[in-house]
Amino acid sequence: MGAPDDSHYRTIINAITSGRVVPFLGAGFNLPDRPVEEDWKWECGCEHLPSGGELSVHLADKFSYPPNQDKSDLVRVSQYIEAMNGSGPLYEELRTIFNHKYHPQAPHEFLAALPRVFRERGIPPRYQLIVTTNYDDALECAFRDASEKFDLVSYVAKGERQGKFLHRPPDSEASLIELPNEYQKLSLEERTVILKIHGAVDRGNEEQDSYVITEDDYIDYLTRTDISKLVPATLLAKLKRSHFLFLGYSLRDWNLRVILRRIWGEQRLSYQSWAIQLNPDPLDERFWNKRGVEIINANLSDYLAELSKRLQPQSATGGEV
Repeated sequence: MGAPDDSHYRTIINAITSGRVVPFLGAGFNLPDRPVEEDWKWECGCEHLPSGGELSVHLADKFSYPPNQDKSDLVRVSQYIEAMNGSGPLYEELRTIFNHKYHPQAPHEFLAALPRVFRERGIPPRYQLIVTTNYDDALECAFRDASEKFDLVSYVAKGERQGKFLHRPPDSEASLIELPNEYQKLSLEERTVILKIHGAVDRGNEEQDSYVITEDDYIDYLTRTDISKLVPATLLAKLKRSHFLFLGYSLRDWNLRVILRRIWGEQRLSYQSWAIQLNPDPLDERFWNKRGVEIINANLSDYLAELSKRLQPQSATGGEV
């Protein structure tokens, strides 16, 4: 574990400009720009997205979760709400929260700006596959604000389509990916693909809201989610032949660990991966090191700001491309 140095940034920039990095975005990816003193309170009309713990406490209070239980356990709290009230009230409350207008923050804008940065550097855009477990659409808003087209691929957690992915091309209706190995409508040669492996809010169609959030959801997800059989072949190939850059994750996201074990188990070749995490605890260090992931001890916002500066055309050198 160490702070990022020139060698690290050169390595990352080489990998990004060569199209060999897949960013994985966790809940912490949405938080770096939020003022430290600002707590998330839905009743106060907050402009920033909640952390997982804050969302959990809000739901616990809303649905009278037992006071002697841990309100910060989002999966457990959500399971209780669904068991006592049904999935309908839970989904309605989640939609109320995630259908709110949250402005994209600097981390979202960084990813959305990469195609333009490539063009300004005079190299063909290396369109990215971006994987996220977040339910919100702040990243998609950032791409729209930047006038960059993207494909959205999102997991379906409930209903007749449960266990499959939906594909929404730019300016088109969503379609179900029935046969992932034969699906040919996704190409990273054309535009960025955002892969939402835990589902997401759908502002245009409430019926397509989808959230892997309860204990039952996770159990079902883990028993049926064989990556090689669910994700379109073009995206699976990208996952197998890429470095991973973990942004906003910690060891506590155990579902991510299971999925990554499956992905890494299918990789024929090895690719160095990195986790950006400020002052990780010993358990996080041990987990990442065991998986061969290098921990970069840095504030996420500062890290991305420095990476953005070094990616600008005036900062580019022959050794970085």
